[in-house]
Amino acid sequence: MQNVDKISKERAKKLFDSQELGKLEVGTTKGLQQIHEYLFDGLYDFAGQIRTKDISKGGFRFASHLYLKESLDKISKMPESAFEEIVAKYVEMNIAHPFMEGNGRSMRIWLDLILKKNLKKCVDWARIDKADYLNSMQRSPVNDLEIRELLRAALTDKIDDREVYMKGIEQSYYYEEEDFYKS
Repeated sequence: MQNVDKISKERAKKLFDSQELGKLEVGTTKGLQQIHEYLFDGLYDFAGQIRTKDISKGGFRFASHLYLKESLDKISKMPESAFEEIVAKYVEMNIAHPFMEGNGRSMRIWLDLILKKNLKKCVDWARIDKADYLNSMQRSPVNDLEIRELLRAALTDKIDDREVYMKGIEQSYYYEEEDFYKS
């Protein structure tokens, strides 16, 4: 698993300077699939592919694979003209969790692309504490206020700042480290 994380993190960093970034479909399931495939191609045989099995984490069952395509179609069509709409869309995509693995890492890049396109903002992920982020995401299916305000406080207009992006990738991968879930 560490090798997957190391390679995909390097790919996430390379994405910033690549031509691929400009080719991604922003705010759609297809765009999220493109990001996932870019990060995990050759590392997972399901890179960029919508899952066909049910998954859960920490007692939370994500959207059933039986209804996933329909859910993803609806999420892709959700509005994204205001910050609150974009966060609602992000939360819904997290509930859907379209991939077997690598959802969070892909979705945080996806979210930033939506914010950049529509609001000329992005999240400075280095300003968001791991426990605060994971706890607010865990509660977001019930109420997205906490994650919305956490993200709002970390918004920046430095959308083309390489350092903000690189630190964000580091933080994004740190969120995924298992130590948080150990009791």
